[in-house]
Amino acid sequence: MDVVDSELHLVAAGRLRTAGQRFTANRRALVDVLADTPRPLAVHDILSIRADLPQSSAYRNLMVLEHAGVVRRVSGADGFARFELAEDLMGHHHHLVCSSCGSVQDFDAPPQLERAVARTAERVAVETGFGIRDHHLQLTGLCAACSR
Repeated sequence: MDVVDSELHLVAAGRLRTAGQRFTANRRALVDVLADTPRPLAVHDILSIRADLPQSSAYRNLMVLEHAGVVRRVSGADGFARFELAEDLMGHHHHLVCSSCGSVQDFDAPPQLERAVARTAERVAVETGFGIRDHHLQLTGLCAACSR
C-alpha cells in the first residue's frame, strides 16, 4: 500500500469513526475499488471487480460510507446509482452521462469554464441569498460506444 492509500484509509477511518462506524474489511475493500477506478461504479460493477463481497453487504456498506462522507452517489441515466469517492478525496471533476447505456465518465473542465461557473454561482448567491457550497456539471449525451 502506498502513502496515498494509507492517507485515504486514515481519512476514511476517521470519517467513519465520527459517524459512529468502524472501518471494516468490506468497507476498506469498497474504498480500494473506488480509489482504483477512474469513474463512478454501479454496485454490479463493484461486485464484478470484487466477487468476494456479498451484494447485500456492498449496498449497506456503500450507504454507510456515503453517510460518513467517504463516498458520493452519482445518478446514471439508466436509473442505477453509481458510487465514487467523495470529491474532496479525489479532486473536483464533472461527469459525462450516456443517455443510452447509462455509463458515467469523469472529466475535468478547463480552468476558464471553472472560473465562469464560479463567477456565475457567486452572482446567483448574491441575487438569491442562497449559500452555494459546491457545483457539479453533468453533460448528458451518447458515449463513444453508443454513438457508433
